[in-house]
Amino acid sequence: MSAENRWLTTTEERAWRGLLRMTDLLVNRAGRSMQEGFGLSATDYTVLAELTRAPGGRLRIQELSRVLGWEKSRVSHHLARMVKRGLVTREECADDRRGAFVVVTPEGREAITAAAPRHVDDVRHYFLDHLTPGQVTLLAEIADLIIEKNTQDR
Repeated sequence: MSAENRWLTTTEERAWRGLLRMTDLLVNRAGRSMQEGFGLSATDYTVLAELTRAPGGRLRIQELSRVLGWEKSRVSHHLARMVKRGLVTREECADDRRGAFVVVTPEGREAITAAAPRHVDDVRHYFLDHLTPGQVTLLAEIADLIIEKNTQDR
């Protein structure tokens, strides 16, 4: 460790550890709800949500990886499990033989359509209902800033 290392203040450490704990808690609660109610993991839901937002329900695997902030190997492994369950398919990219698309299937679209109302209820119940509108706006601005600053160098 260098002599120039700046240790976190008590408040900085509280903010960092709180963010990590809060994220784990919210993802686990919402994920459990999705799994019990619809047989979808939190990760399945996230992938399906991104695909259904994309034109034609399809994204290049590289683009999906970038949007999710995941390593390509993690995306590939997870997509393989989703393909086996019929939620998505892979399609070759005609203009780039090394690239591929991932496409939401009708079964995948049906699964997320069924799960989305519960997901929204969970987000409200576990998260938004505890914040003021101003806090939600501030948190959204903070999240946007941190994401922007940490994706510029990729």
